[in-house]
Amino acid sequence: MNSDSHAATTEDQDDGLPSPLPVAAAALPPSLQRLTDRARDYVQAASSANTRRAYAADWKHFAAWCRRHGFELLPPAPQTVGLYVTACASGTATLDGRPNSVSTIERRLSALAWNYAQRGLPLDRTDRHIATVMAGIRNTHGAPPVQKEAMLPEDVIAMLETLDRGSLRGLRDRAMLLIGFAGGLRRSEIVGLDLNRDETEDGRGWVEFLDKGIIVTLRGKTGWREVEIGRGSSDSTCPVVALQTWLKLARIGHGPLFRRVTGQGKEVGADRLNDREIARLVKRAAMAAGIRGDLAEDERGARFAGHSLRAGLASSAEVEERYVQKQLGHTSAEQTRRYQRRRDRFRVNLTKAAGL
Repeated sequence: MNSDSHAATTEDQDDGLPSPLPVAAAALPPSLQRLTDRARDYVQAASSANTRRAYAADWKHFAAWCRRHGFELLPPAPQTVGLYVTACASGTATLDGRPNSVSTIERRLSALAWNYAQRGLPLDRTDRHIATVMAGIRNTHGAPPVQKEAMLPEDVIAMLETLDRGSLRGLRDRAMLLIGFAGGLRRSEIVGLDLNRDETEDGRGWVEFLDKGIIVTLRGKTGWREVEIGRGSSDSTCPVVALQTWLKLARIGHGPLFRRVTGQGKEVGADRLNDREIARLVKRAAMAAGIRGDLAEDERGARFAGHSLRAGLASSAEVEERYVQKQLGHTSAEQTRRYQRRRDRFRVNLTKAAGL
């Protein structure tokens, strides 16, 4: 392989992102070098941290596969990429020999296209060596998506009962579950909230307390949006009360809403929680509450994730679909319907309507 010389002109940083300017930019005057640094910040802001991590891991996986088989990594070759996705589908590209799912292969392909684009080397995904192979992979291995279990209101209440009301960690987890469910928020949106506007560089939004509830302003996948979280019918299940209680007892007056609790549960740190903590919380509380106890233990554990809260709101809110769509920040009603695990089916019976 002889791609080292090319790689030297598109040097990667620790997070897997190419430098926004060639290596020669190191000789620029300080003022322009600062612009280079700012350009890199904008490159990072173009996608979420989770996306960047996934794309960096996929690029590393592809690069290692190319090295093993003696393929050039740069410039992009559709024939090589077509063989790579074939290896992913057959299991020969993985250490354990298990084939990747179609959704994983689609993500890997998106990661390659994105990484090549950052290097100024577009990958033609419509080339027959890629497009035709992917069509065959979808037809052969495609399967309906495996959806996470939706946390319905009764499930959330049962999960709340498993939390320690007398500890800071329990109060924090209670607030995260209720805010996440009532707001239909993604896990990154939950942990990305600050108390007020423009308080941290990594914040994704902030909250405003009103008499009737909370206005959450979010920077999400589809841009900025406002989410209304109203007060609950009782204090025990009210997301507003839960958040106010956590903020008061945790003595948070600035910065991230949800932080690590340390010192045997008696101290609140300054750092923002990682969004993976939301998935762990949902899984842990659901298991403790005995939700889906009809399933085997390992199968139950795989059913719950951070998206269970969003799916739960979409499935249980008895309002017009457009309000749910707005709350979740979806651009189409069809996207919202994919989150609805429980809805009125067969309301319109076309069989009878057709005369049978």
